[in-house]
Amino acid sequence: MPFVLDAIRELLTSSGVSFREVHHEPTQTSEESARARGEELRLGGKALLLRGDEAFALFVLPADRKVDSRAIRRELGFKKLRFATSEELMNLTGLVPGSVPPFGRPILPFPLYVDEGIAANDRIAFNAGSLTDSIVLAVADYLRLAAPLKVFRFSDTGGTGDSAST
Repeated sequence: MPFVLDAIRELLTSSGVSFREVHHEPTQTSEESARARGEELRLGGKALLLRGDEAFALFVLPADRKVDSRAIRRELGFKKLRFATSEELMNLTGLVPGSVPPFGRPILPFPLYVDEGIAANDRIAFNAGSLTDSIVLAVADYLRLAAPLKVFRFSDTGGTGDSAST
C-alpha cells in the first residue's frame, strides 16, 4: 500500500536516516525478496502479525529463521499464540502477507517485538507495504526509530518455515 511506504519514507527522512529504496518485481517469499534486493537472506526483517491471547502484536525476526512460539509465550506470558489470518491482516492493516514492514506504531497500530538476531546484523532489509518495494537501512537506525517494546530471542535457525500455534 502506497500510504505505508510513504509513511516509512517520511519517518526515515524526517529523522535524517540514510536508507536505500529498491523497486523490484513482486516477491512472494523471503528468499525471492533477498535476491531482488541483492542482500543476504539473514539481513531480511520478516514481520509477522501474531495474536497472543486476545491482542495482536508485530514480531520481527531475521528472514533466515523461523519463529519459536514457545519462546514468545514464555517471555510474554501468553497462553495462546497464532498467526493472523490473511483476512485479519487485510482488515487490520490493508496489507497482504509478505508486504508487512517491521514497524509498529506510528506506522502500524501494534506493539512491536524484535528478535535479538536482528540486532546482530549491521543492516535490515524489508518489504515496505507492498510486494514490489523494499527499504534497506542500518539496524541501529531501525531499532532507534522502530522503538520495540522488547528485544529478545524468539527465533531459531531451523529454516524459513514458521509455526505459531497454541
